[in-house]
Amino acid sequence: MEDNKLQIGKYELSSRLIVGSGKYKNFQSTYDATIASGSDLITVAIRRVNITNPDEENLMDYFKNSDIKFLPNSAGCTDAKSAITLFELTREATGIDLIKLEVIGDTAKTLYPDVIETIKACEVLAKSGFTIMAYTSDDPIIAKSLENAGASAVMPLASPIGSGLGILNPYNVQFIKDAIKVPVIVDAGLGCASDVSFAMELGADGVLTNTAIAGAKDPILMAEAMKYALQAGRASHKAGRIPRKPYATASSPVNGVLF
Repeated sequence: MEDNKLQIGKYELSSRLIVGSGKYKNFQSTYDATIASGSDLITVAIRRVNITNPDEENLMDYFKNSDIKFLPNSAGCTDAKSAITLFELTREATGIDLIKLEVIGDTAKTLYPDVIETIKACEVLAKSGFTIMAYTSDDPIIAKSLENAGASAVMPLASPIGSGLGILNPYNVQFIKDAIKVPVIVDAGLGCASDVSFAMELGADGVLTNTAIAGAKDPILMAEAMKYALQAGRASHKAGRIPRKPYATASSPVNGVLF
């Protein structure tokens, strides 16, 4: 079971599934789905969900008796400076230094990341002692640059955020795995449990999903499905699939059979 744990910098996670906190009807639903997922890390958009103001309903209160860690993210930031400032203020308020860095370049349509600003922010935050999980495009060159900038994990998108399109460029996930040594966490655009399983079969170290769970007809059941899909996909990857062939191969030998 030790091999199933995920090491992100100085942090060890017992689950390779990371979940989000957005789009739920209330904090109780967020908590229930997170527990069902088996995840021990939930990401929170700190510009949109309260985890710092004790005078308002606070998501952290729902998880205070659990072992689940919070992963603040910089959703809504469009440049390096704003992301850096946001994380510095969050660390001061909460003490949390494990972060998901995302800097969005196209806020109108695709929500694609601005990878140049992300690299700039990563360099500064890494020097300030943050453990950084960096959301990015599915480009192995950028992934390597983020690793060099100090990222403890790289999070390539599967497809546009919230699209449910699944993994559009499976080879790129493998290219990124070959290019870097830090964990690769497939993030954004997953739609169902089979997408999670596929990501793990490709060799990803983990998966982050939010909309696929929160937007499901039964979020708790989907969260549970994601948990088992990840375990199955990882086991399948470790087992090693058979080669693809253009023609049939009999599963039972015929040599030596007497008629």
